[in-house]
Amino acid sequence: METYPPLLKLAQEPDYRARFEILYCEKPVPTFDGIAVRFRKSDFDHCFFESTNRDRKKDKFSLLRAERLEWIKVALGDTSADRFVGWDRDKRTCDKSRRVTLVCINYVVVIEIVQITTARFVTAYVADSPLTLHKIRQAPRWPT
Repeated sequence: METYPPLLKLAQEPDYRARFEILYCEKPVPTFDGIAVRFRKSDFDHCFFESTNRDRKKDKFSLLRAERLEWIKVALGDTSADRFVGWDRDKRTCDKSRRVTLVCINYVVVIEIVQITTARFVTAYVADSPLTLHKIRQAPRWPT
């Protein structure tokens, strides 16, 4: 199992954004199995903001998510992580192009496979509900 860094404590949201861009947007991040994961600067808004009304409108910066910003890279490289096939919420079915990585009991990183050796980052979050974790674990295992 990989060692995950301590929670990242920065002064404010722009500092987390700058750290994200330096760590992730300058070059692809490799996974343990050789997939180059690309990140866009706009991914920060999707990943580190939450919807206060659960209406998919991300309107509040999430310190809970941001403090784990450095965990994304580690999770992608973690050979001991649990991996599952993702879920398409709109189609209500498994999506074999999405890989869900679950580490540290409840930290989730989702990537979308574009080609056999490339992917794009989708999101990362703390699964703070037993139901969410149950749903993730019920999905098919990612083929090795």
